Amino acid sequence: MEEITQDPRYSIPLEILYQDEVMVAINKPNGLLVHRSPIATNTNIYAVQELRNQIGQKVSPAHRLDRKTSGILLFGLNLESLSHLQSQFENRTVHKTYYAIVRGYTEDEGLIDYPLTNDKGKTQEAITRYKTLEHTEIPVPFGKHATSRYSLVEVYPETGRMHQIRKHFAHILHPIIGDRPHGCNKQNKLFLEKWGLTEMLLHAIEIEFEHPVSGEKIKLKADYQSEFKRMLGILGFYA
Repeated sequence: MEEITQDPRYSIPLEILYQDEVMVAINKPNGLLVHRSPIATNTNIYAVQELRNQIGQKVSPAHRLDRKTSGILLFGLNLESLSHLQSQFENRTVHKTYYAIVRGYTEDEGLIDYPLTNDKGKTQEAITRYKTLEHTEIPVPFGKHATSRYSLVEVYPETGRMHQIRKHFAHILHPIIGDRPHGCNKQNKLFLEKWGLTEMLLHAIEIEFEHPVSGEKIKLKADYQSEFKRMLGILGFYA
């Protein structure tokens, strides 16, 4: 029987970024599942249940965020608000920004237009834009190279396919550090053995959307998780 794990990171309250009578937004920790999943049976801790217990009322996620991805996650507190939020994601009127640390030197900016096949075998349009914020080079040998190079990128997914950002950066040969299974196993091993990194360096840092009742524009920002901050320092990024 598979062992059930309880991560001590989730024994503390979730960070609430915004809350009113119809919606709430949190800064989801890396590794926390949004809700129960048949493909992840080794945990009994989920964002939905943790937030429900924390604020004392039912919550429903308005969109997806990978277990390994940290950052902003929106919830509706009633059916009307949930439907309004979900329709914005479906109509691509929500502006999402992610930060990621990837292998190698990326172009100053780029557009990744590469269809992805979902778990039901259906191929779908998938578009991701990005801008490079910083490059860094550290004196750590890797393979035939005397140094290691990395980029900090700002990412804007225009579609919302499963693991889209992860798959797209792997496709252009700049995989996200700590990504399994889409990333570079050798880089992941280096970061694990040299710096003890077990998390993926992808963070949903900002989101802009329309309030489901008032219609006003809301922009939220979520601070980095501790491991992302630690790796920014180790790798010499200034962001």
